[in-house]
Amino acid sequence: MTDQTITSVSRESRVFKPSAEFKAQANLGSEAAYKRLYAESVNSPARFWGRQAKDFLTWRKPFSQTLQWKTPHAKWFTGGMLNAAENCLDRHLGTARENKAAIIFEGEPGDIRTLTYKQLHREVCKFANVLESLGLRKGERAAIYMPMVPEAAVAMLACARLGVVHTVIFGGFSSEAIKDRINDCNAKLVITADGGWRRGKIVELKESVDRALSSSPSVEHVVVLKRTGNTVAMQEGRDLWWHELMAAAPAVHKAKPLPSEHPLFILYTSGSTGKPKGVLHTTAGYLLGATMTTHYVFDVKETDIYWCTADIGWITGHSYVVYGPLSAGATVLMYEGAPNQPAPDRFWEIIDRHGVTIFYTAPTAIRSFMRWGDEYLAKHSLASLRLLGSVGEPINPEAWMWYHKMVGKKRCPIVDTWWQTETGAIMVTPLPGVTPTKPGSCARPFFGVVPKILDENGKEVRRGEGGKLFLTQPWPSMLRTLWGDDSRFKKQYWSEVPGLYFAGDGARFDKDGYLWVVGRIDDVLNVSGHRIGTAEVESALVSHPAVAEAAAVGRPDELKGQALVCFVTLKGNQTASDELKDQLRAHVAKEIGAIARPDALRFAAALPKTRSGKIMRRILKEIAAGGDVKGDITTLEDFNVVASLQSEE
Repeated sequence: MTDQTITSVSRESRVFKPSAEFKAQANLGSEAAYKRLYAESVNSPARFWGRQAKDFLTWRKPFSQTLQWKTPHAKWFTGGMLNAAENCLDRHLGTARENKAAIIFEGEPGDIRTLTYKQLHREVCKFANVLESLGLRKGERAAIYMPMVPEAAVAMLACARLGVVHTVIFGGFSSEAIKDRINDCNAKLVITADGGWRRGKIVELKESVDRALSSSPSVEHVVVLKRTGNTVAMQEGRDLWWHELMAAAPAVHKAKPLPSEHPLFILYTSGSTGKPKGVLHTTAGYLLGATMTTHYVFDVKETDIYWCTADIGWITGHSYVVYGPLSAGATVLMYEGAPNQPAPDRFWEIIDRHGVTIFYTAPTAIRSFMRWGDEYLAKHSLASLRLLGSVGEPINPEAWMWYHKMVGKKRCPIVDTWWQTETGAIMVTPLPGVTPTKPGSCARPFFGVVPKILDENGKEVRRGEGGKLFLTQPWPSMLRTLWGDDSRFKKQYWSEVPGLYFAGDGARFDKDGYLWVVGRIDDVLNVSGHRIGTAEVESALVSHPAVAEAAAVGRPDELKGQALVCFVTLKGNQTASDELKDQLRAHVAKEIGAIARPDALRFAAALPKTRSGKIMRRILKEIAAGGDVKGDITTLEDFNVVASLQSEE
């Protein structure tokens, strides 16, 4: 392959310095402290991580060695014993936190419940006893397929309490996806609900589980939470009601001490093709990463009401709804439903009603809010907010600026975080009160993280040039392997450049050493010999005042290699026209250069997205190429979007 770097075309130059007021109260309050700790974390990692593990975690038995590393396999804090649920719950009992809200829940229909740390501990102990009564033992697997309700967190923590390995399956997945995941890890138990609420309708969770279990022989029992009250089939002997089991369960349970490297969970990430990959995370290193980043990146204080909008079916829900915040003793808000149910201001209403101070959401959600219109924000004060976060994909500068002005009222720092299911915790991020921020950049590496950007030949590129993103040192929350498939683990993450972790993303460092992620390498287009990241083309389109959201994909082209096809969703007050199409193509050429002028531009009422809000570019590529939509589309939020795009062909 020729020695090509990724052409990086962003011209973003705005910088926002931390306010003196935020700096004065920040958990890490100075650039000097960051530099000192970062230098220690990369130059003396064993000393640094050993100290952090003692400071941030509660141990039953101290560890004897910080790291054993034989590429690509890491063992962190060996010899130590601890329990993740004990770190999230028991250690807060007997302190001022025990009567503090651990979870504030709001259901889509408007029901609200609060569980203090003491109450959550009681529920988790009871459910751990339920699991033991059903024969679940340390090392066995349980699948969780639930709506965003407190019982989902209870189920996860009860598994952790016993050393039962949980695999949470996102509540929007189809029965086929459930079956594949259950069978891959040989789950003995499924924990589900009759249904959950989404856009005013019931999502039939139990029905999907029943279809999956027709060919899942390992499952012995299904525990069903009554959430919506819809009628469900209950199979005699196999299916059991949550409330009946809990009514009979004792409220006292001693958490089991587990080795540092005991598996905590398997989380499946689906590639565009092939079977899902079961990313395996273990106990101590993962928990340290989630807890530490919650403390420093979100600057969590005792009085904060913290809301991460992710579903627990994704890694963001694991790390920043359950394990990180609860281990750090935070108050977590959980919301069950859609952001526009019953109206597009539901999120802003929730923030004002509960006094949310920290808000962590995805760029796709932010762009949806932009499309729905500023009038929905104008109805709400949002005065309680003090910190904003972004997660899931690169955020384009215009969405960042809108978030900064409209949601943060120009006073809240934004932490734009880069990390992955595989990394377990945030890897690159601004630190609030410390790092000046640049719209669209995830800024600087967190402690212990050493990113490098290399070209096709494995050589480091100059600052300002794009290439492939690698991590060069092991970190505590890293995935340990892919469940049952270590050879795939080695091939997928460690074979591109031997000894280095390949993130699968394209990126560049700017002159100040800030990292800019330009999107998945799969989403880099080869246009007339230039390799262009789709994220930058999309940013250019969204910077036009008429555009709410955009997705850029390539279609095969005999002359150019790939032609650039852009799908655009307009803001509510805009009308599609050929004139606007020409304007937008010219706008991209002006913002980026003629090489990035879209060959085709199509207006779309909506883009195909997963329920976590990610645009399914694979589907758009197939539509752009004029072919049929193939592969798994069960994670799609709205199947009508695809039909409507195909009908406009």
